[in-house]
Amino acid sequence: MSQISDSLRLKVRRQANDQCGYCRSLQKYILGILEIDHIVPKAAGGSDDEENLWLACRSCNAYKGVRVKGKDPATNRSVRLFNPRQQKWATHFAWVGAGDRIEGLTATGRATVLALQMNNPYAVTVRQAWISAGWHPPLD
Repeated sequence: MSQISDSLRLKVRRQANDQCGYCRSLQKYILGILEIDHIVPKAAGGSDDEENLWLACRSCNAYKGVRVKGKDPATNRSVRLFNPRQQKWATHFAWVGAGDRIEGLTATGRATVLALQMNNPYAVTVRQAWISAGWHPPLD
């Protein structure tokens, strides 16, 4: 059971600007509450310390599970997944096409897109609707 205080949850939410650290979905546009993500999952030795916490949407958090590494499809090598607290999103990812898909620009980015299934059909369809409404892609 997580021992994260309400005040720490609120602090992390503010630090993350109410946005998933992986797919960049904004809280105001998703159905459901963004979750506190353990960057290094507790099952993999992670803690409830602030530096190990960030926000993630349910989809990204569920696909990530207890993983800390993923396979880069370009090199077939195992690499660490993206750390939204320590790494810049734009260094590792870019919006492609009409802005409805995420492309990994680095080994970390490619492995994270694949592991978290960031371009699953549901996510792409929702992003297309957000684009039509003028809500997407998010501004950094």
